[in-house]
Amino acid sequence: MTILVTGGTGLVGSRLLRRFVEAGIECRGLVRPGGELPDGVEPVRGDILDPGSLAAAVDGVEAIVHLAATFRTTDDERIWEVTLEGTRHLLAAIRRDAPRARVVMASTSNIYDFDAPRPGRETDDVHPTLAYPASKAAAETELRNSGLTWAVLRLPFVYGDGDGHLDAFRSASMHPAQRFSLMHHEDIAAAFRLALTGAMDGRVVNVADDAPATVYEMAALGGYEYPPSAEPLTHPWRGQVDVSLARDLGFRPAILSIHEAARLGRL
Repeated sequence: MTILVTGGTGLVGSRLLRRFVEAGIECRGLVRPGGELPDGVEPVRGDILDPGSLAAAVDGVEAIVHLAATFRTTDDERIWEVTLEGTRHLLAAIRRDAPRARVVMASTSNIYDFDAPRPGRETDDVHPTLAYPASKAAAETELRNSGLTWAVLRLPFVYGDGDGHLDAFRSASMHPAQRFSLMHHEDIAAAFRLALTGAMDGRVVNVADDAPATVYEMAALGGYEYPPSAEPLTHPWRGQVDVSLARDLGFRPAILSIHEAARLGRL
């Protein structure tokens, strides 16, 4: 099986590709000029915003893992352009040149409403307003309506492999008791490998480990102290997802919590 991965130079994609290569999976990566992919990955120079460059990327592949997106920016127009328009370009190329390929797209747990009355479920009616989750919601709709074989994985806060992601809480202004669903890069790769078997076809699936953690805990694990607070927590379910469907479909995380990852030296 040859797999195309978009977004392979990013925080998630680069680590995913390394694990795929180690598992003996033949990988191809769409990469812009100047970008570098992990060893063992076939590079295809192109850009998700350049439709003409996508035919060579999808030619002959049996599956596509679509990670490409932009979100660490205040440029909302750029976020929508890459996340939604880029997805449209990619889907058009797949329909034309690889219509039998399976498409597994990464989405985000941030798609769920902050004031939800419980952890987010895949069947919830969502109304994201921030550019990144809103553009992901729109991209999900494009994929569901594409006529292709598809699955969507809604990813939680991702950490591990020394990615520095825990440093995001240094400048955060959230309540220290706010909990987030989490997932180690090792389990991100495992979830995508399961989806590539067809086990999640035609579904949107939340994936996460077994133990949401507070901002206060994650800051401590990152090596710094987060400001405490005894104020009421106004959105207790923000950032948390229900993973019942993923478990029913056979996904079990190998690293059950961020505390286990710390104990194993896997942060």
